[in-house]
Amino acid sequence: MYLVGGYVRDAIMQRENHAKDIDVVCVGDGIRLAEQVAALLTPVPQVIVFRRFGTAMVKYTDIEIEFVGARKESYSPDSRKPAVENGSLTDDQNRRDFTINALAVSLNEADYGLIIDPFNGLQHITEKIIKTPLNPDSTFSDDPLRMMRAVRFSAQLGFDIDAATFEAIKRNQGRMQIISRERISAELKKIILSDTPSRGFIQLFECGLLSQFLPEMVALHGVEYRNNIGHKDNFYHTLEVLDNLSRESNNLWLRWAALLHDIAKPPTKKFDAQNGWTFHGHETLGAIMTSKIFNRLKLPLDHKLKYVQKLVALHLRPIALTNEKVTDSAVRRLLFDAGEDIEDLMILCKADITSKNEGKVQRYRDNYAVLMQKIIDVEAKDKLRNWQPPVSGEDIMERFGLPPGREIGIIKNAIREAILDGIIPNEKAAADQFMLAKASEMGIYPKDSAQS
Repeated sequence: MYLVGGYVRDAIMQRENHAKDIDVVCVGDGIRLAEQVAALLTPVPQVIVFRRFGTAMVKYTDIEIEFVGARKESYSPDSRKPAVENGSLTDDQNRRDFTINALAVSLNEADYGLIIDPFNGLQHITEKIIKTPLNPDSTFSDDPLRMMRAVRFSAQLGFDIDAATFEAIKRNQGRMQIISRERISAELKKIILSDTPSRGFIQLFECGLLSQFLPEMVALHGVEYRNNIGHKDNFYHTLEVLDNLSRESNNLWLRWAALLHDIAKPPTKKFDAQNGWTFHGHETLGAIMTSKIFNRLKLPLDHKLKYVQKLVALHLRPIALTNEKVTDSAVRRLLFDAGEDIEDLMILCKADITSKNEGKVQRYRDNYAVLMQKIIDVEAKDKLRNWQPPVSGEDIMERFGLPPGREIGIIKNAIREAILDGIIPNEKAAADQFMLAKASEMGIYPKDSAQS
């Protein structure tokens, strides 16, 4: 029996949270070993068996121990699912993705604790290098997901990818097409959640992998000049925003919003002599493109997508409010549209300040502080977060004896606009009086009135 994989690597590196997920390889039957180990524990834990893969999981307290028999693998060109047969510890180490994950620690009585390191994984941990145990072309052609994992480990651990290994990723990038979008998204999630996600995305871009599943982001790269006027490189700007935000929040979907906030700049880019470069409507088109990207990458199409779309669509609004005298009406509308996500929107917008001009950055930050206080004050007074109209469509129909129709919508919208413009307070009594007046203008009267 041997400890293998990430547990060994993280223990050697003294990384936190490494002790919850343990992999054990045995020369023999991994499922039978799991059952024998479980029988020795108190209380006896459940053994979860995956016969198709020849593995078994034992969950004990808050630790998961996975047992597998040592094996060797062979691959066909059109699948990352290998043909598997029993093998030796050497065979098992040969099939590992990277040298730092090919370390094994003996659990046998004769040499308990011995580190078995056939590929210099210990040295590579010291040197902070990601390298494949065997020929990298074979390693990546066999299982192309390992290319994503190389970038992911580099991002998570702060390691460099070995030059020959990186060149092999460039050569084999097209093999990513046999990988399911779900598996790609799982690795992408880990890169996005790393401490400095730009590191991983720059590598994905430079080795060509990013173009395989997120070409819209590749399109952000580069600077175009007209009349000696250039725009910023929106690829590196996006990554700077993502890093800025990542220092403030671990929210995966907020990080996705940072990644996609300018995604529609390439298709909306225009130049004219008077205004220079413009990207009008990129926030609206960006929300539409976000849906297509989520669908392609098999990301959730539920409230998480709606959340990201909302932030992409609204990310310019607070910036516009810092460029002018902030009115209560403008703040009410921002609160109305952002709802419960107003704080996250403000985190995104603050991260979007990436100017190299320190004076300009400081002015923006000062203005954001003023805007944030204004939001707090207006919210306390008007209670517009997750706003529900004080007079509903049903109320209007009941009061005037009307069926569903255009008039109901007109009255409802008028009440909403009056509240957002500060004409009436966000209260039922005031809304009720406004409703009566608006209906009267339209020649509509309460069903119990003489005029009706």
